[in-house]
Amino acid sequence: MTPRKPVARLGLLLTLPALLLVAFALLLPLGLNLATAVRDPELAATLPRSAALLRQWDGIGLPEDAAFATLAEELHTALEDQRIGSLIARLNFERAGMRTLLLRTARAMPAAPASMALPALDPQWGDPATWHILRRASLGITPLYLLRALDLDLAADGAIIAQPAGQGVFLNLFARSFAIAVVVTGLCVLIGYPVAHAIAGLSPGWGRAAMALVLVPFWISILVRTTAWFILLQHDGPINAALLAFGLIDAPAQLMFTRFAVLLAMVHVLLPFIILPLVGVMRRIDRGLLRAAASLGAPAWRRFAFVYLPLTLPGVGAGALIVFMMAIGFYITPALLGGATDQMVSAAIADYVNGSLNWGMASALSVWLLVGCALIVSAAYYLAPSRR
Repeated sequence: MTPRKPVARLGLLLTLPALLLVAFALLLPLGLNLATAVRDPELAATLPRSAALLRQWDGIGLPEDAAFATLAEELHTALEDQRIGSLIARLNFERAGMRTLLLRTARAMPAAPASMALPALDPQWGDPATWHILRRASLGITPLYLLRALDLDLAADGAIIAQPAGQGVFLNLFARSFAIAVVVTGLCVLIGYPVAHAIAGLSPGWGRAAMALVLVPFWISILVRTTAWFILLQHDGPINAALLAFGLIDAPAQLMFTRFAVLLAMVHVLLPFIILPLVGVMRRIDRGLLRAAASLGAPAWRRFAFVYLPLTLPGVGAGALIVFMMAIGFYITPALLGGATDQMVSAAIADYVNGSLNWGMASALSVWLLVGCALIVSAAYYLAPSRR
């Protein structure tokens, strides 16, 4: 037993850098992303005294007069110090019109008792629902972003309700993203399987040459390859010119900004990711099994369906899972080649990060996308042929 302990310690030391890399490059970002999806620091940071009073409020009726006066004073101070921007953006995201209400109140700074002046300034200050929004925002943690990412909302009493018809967009966005990823994965399997079979049957020399051709696209960035399709598919591009020359169409076809363009470019980019694992699996198959099936009188289709295909399913599953996981997060290709109805969840995440600067909503969308992908990976793991 004694000689094994130094070996075990050495193995732990050797794996420690990899464990640290996983922790800092994967687990830590995921944890920060989840924390950002539920953090709600704006009101407490901008109006600390008002937040403390609101947290003590029981939520019945209206808060005490001190809350009115403190809120009016802190809003005015925050406006003068130019610290009010993030707060009004956060509250206006929860209910439209809060930006106008807060700015009007901050500029007015009534001299009369705030409990009377604020409702006189705007009737919304006499509505308990307005104070409930502020009270929820004072807690520092909110489910709002995670709910909005599923087209749900918080009622004035804190109940979870569905957003009004026509306002919810994210469930359709998730459904579209998963549908595009499934179609791309299916096309890659249908195209990649015979290609991998042909490569696996080549002699070693020709097989290495074929594999080199499969690996060539990895040397070119996705942006360059997508831009190439942008040039090929445009209205006056080579593909339309060829179709017109052969008389297949009478006028240039609309190929750009369509679902067809998105699927075509994504399949082109992701096809090598299914060919590689399939070739590895197919080369390890014992050809003697096929010859044995043939000697027993099995025709070609039975040898394929009952011998060859089951043996290649691990490669199909691994390659399909890789393609799907990469396709679900595509951004550049749909953004350049797709129309408004072809954008995926990644486009919404990018818009919240770069456009409206709503990091909470961007994190919430990415969290639900991660949850969906984790469920699919778990299902694939438990349905894998090796586990049955």
